Amino acid sequence: MSSLFPALTEALADPDGTAARRSALRFGDRSLTYGELAATAVPLAARVGEAGRIAVWATPTLETAVAVVAALLAGVPAVPLNPKSGGSELGHIVADSAPTLVLAPPGDQLPPALTALERVDIDVRASRPTAPSAPYPPVLDRDLAPETPALVVYTSGTTGPPKGAVIPRRAIATTLDALADAWQWTGDDVLVHGLPLFHVHGLILGILGPLRRGGSVRHLGRFETAGVTRELSTGATMLFGVPTMYHRIAETLPDDPALAKALAKARLLVSGSAALPVHDHQRIAEATGRRVIERYGMTETLMNTSVRADGEPRAGTVGVPLPGVGLRLTEEDGTTAVEAYDGETVGEIQVRGPNLFTEYLNRPDATAAAFTEDGWFRTGDMAVRDPDGYVRIVGRKATDLIKSGGYKIGAGEIENALLEHPGVREAAVTGEPDADLGERIVAWIVPADPEAPPSTDELADHVAGRLAPHKRPRVVHYLDTLPRNDMGKIMKRALTHD
Repeated sequence: MSSLFPALTEALADPDGTAARRSALRFGDRSLTYGELAATAVPLAARVGEAGRIAVWATPTLETAVAVVAALLAGVPAVPLNPKSGGSELGHIVADSAPTLVLAPPGDQLPPALTALERVDIDVRASRPTAPSAPYPPVLDRDLAPETPALVVYTSGTTGPPKGAVIPRRAIATTLDALADAWQWTGDDVLVHGLPLFHVHGLILGILGPLRRGGSVRHLGRFETAGVTRELSTGATMLFGVPTMYHRIAETLPDDPALAKALAKARLLVSGSAALPVHDHQRIAEATGRRVIERYGMTETLMNTSVRADGEPRAGTVGVPLPGVGLRLTEEDGTTAVEAYDGETVGEIQVRGPNLFTEYLNRPDATAAAFTEDGWFRTGDMAVRDPDGYVRIVGRKATDLIKSGGYKIGAGEIENALLEHPGVREAAVTGEPDADLGERIVAWIVPADPEAPPSTDELADHVAGRLAPHKRPRVVHYLDTLPRNDMGKIMKRALTHD
């Protein structure tokens, strides 16, 4: 398999060349060119080359990026660890993945679950000669087989202990190359983001993506609209974010003309990890003239679909399947295909292609259950397809498919409709048992004005007028805030009414 990072390989071959002088990574006021990244990562790769499997304390820092690149150069699987994980979850991940080393920034205090591991500090400042001087690790990354495990990324654990998805090198390469095709992504692009680095979006797309293209990334450390303004005003061309970030942008835009001007300069604004509400799409487009595009992926599959840079940036959709990705919708039996392209018929998304993971680590039972007999991965996500093939996700099979009055209804479209009401700041929709309907639709609302929330009847009429009468909420609960995880996804299992 060819090198995952051609520009880094070129910098190694010619330390004084143009490629070596190009900017690769910047975190705040700390940065590395491709030559400096090679000089830092190569010795580390040689250090960990015989480690078997390594853990990376994945703080949003330059050290995390260097550690993962070093592991990929050495052909050693890396396990990114969420620094915010609780003790029991972290203990499970360490016991399950059994790393022999943990890589961390110098001075970071590690939790008890990691203290038994040998620690390797990543001191970037002490490892920056003007040219790479250390030998390349024994195994060149371009000599590794496509199926070689690259990362073990743990799922969120919503249905039990987190499972480690083993992601091979070919999945990373094919996903990033497919996105390059869809987004016209080149080495001239400069990406800005403030996402965590322990998952697919922030790490693979946000760090490894620019490095594979030979471009650069500017990480904000933590997301702030002022940082977005600064970076997009000074040469950055792309912004990656999650809906919570874009919601903050939409809220800030009316009083921040500098932010609107900066966003207008961006070549591409991309949202992922959850659905971006339509009203936030509209507010950003009206203020900047730029439309946010959405893509769809998950830990086990990396990226499956996206709105293309040269396609129609239609709000509420995740676009079309990426090159090389097979996608089908199925009925509840998991095998009968949904053939309709009518924007209404709901089915479960199943995918196959080179973008998929290899297995769940130590879980052959879970791996077998995740695939159909003919080799399609069951995503658990429910969607409809528009006549032109655009995919619209309507929710998760486990929490967002509501069967009411003989209809199969996706919670996502109702949530979008509720968010178009001026009295609604945040919204989530679930189903609960109903003796007559089977399930009734329940709305969980954070009102824009807690002193004067919209009534149940008002919200029901609002939804019925935009969608259909059978999709209106029958019950409304009012909250101060919705429970969300680190990526801004609403944790619906935490929505209970006493």
